[in-house]
Amino acid sequence: MPTSPSAAAQAAREVVALRLRDLRKNAGLTVVELAGRCGWHHSKTSRIENAVTAPSANDIRAWAAVCGAPELAQDLVTRSLNAESMYNEWRHQVRRGMKQLQDSLVQFFHDTRLFRIYSSTMVPGLLQTEGYAAALLSNIADFRDVPFNDGADAAVARVTRSRVIHEPGHRFVMLMEESVLYSRLGDADAMAAQLGHLLTAGALPQVSLGIIPMATRKRVQWPVETFHVYDDNLVSVEFLSAQVNITQPSEIALYLKAFERLRAMAVYGADARALIVRAVDALG
Repeated sequence: MPTSPSAAAQAAREVVALRLRDLRKNAGLTVVELAGRCGWHHSKTSRIENAVTAPSANDIRAWAAVCGAPELAQDLVTRSLNAESMYNEWRHQVRRGMKQLQDSLVQFFHDTRLFRIYSSTMVPGLLQTEGYAAALLSNIADFRDVPFNDGADAAVARVTRSRVIHEPGHRFVMLMEESVLYSRLGDADAMAAQLGHLLTAGALPQVSLGIIPMATRKRVQWPVETFHVYDDNLVSVEFLSAQVNITQPSEIALYLKAFERLRAMAVYGADARALIVRAVDALG
């Protein structure tokens, strides 16, 4: 896994830059010659080859064409777009408010068949109640200095988005740490409602809810961040400053391996419900 949230994105940019440089060299063109044929300044070529500037789709198509390899353009365009979408700073994602961010994922959720979610710090969004989500999203908006705090509206949008859990054709495998059950968001009533909802939602046939006990002896020996796997195509990893979207098959496989190990540590059914009930009782 990357040592910083932006490391994977930068590495992906560098792969594209290297491929473009190799194309130029294989075509026997200098930096200046390629720039002349593409109709831009040679400094732009250098910036692209050094992964300082991300090429546009048109830049890549022109580059491949003058190098006599137009058939390679689409693959490089796809790689470049993936690299630029991997690292999304939260401050950019929430610049129009928290509600807009919730709404932006509605269609994507409808299109996803299998959701695999591991959460180390909070109840997964698809299982959050409005009161819990409002407390969480308002706190996030305050911390990230969102221009206007629309946490309450965002919570309504999140709950509405979560109705996908009741639509046919989807499966949800969700894991959370037992400590999440004791990390109170909102007042006692909001937290009690949230825990009660876990008991209800966890019993749905399309939902597999696993809770990793704090006392488990099989715990992994490294910290694991909250992450979501959508089908087998995308992993979304949440860091403090940004969200990293991973599409590289080898990296997706690594997260799936981690997910299976975490899943083996969890308890389900009656054992999971017992942990939730214990947390409800602890609310006093």
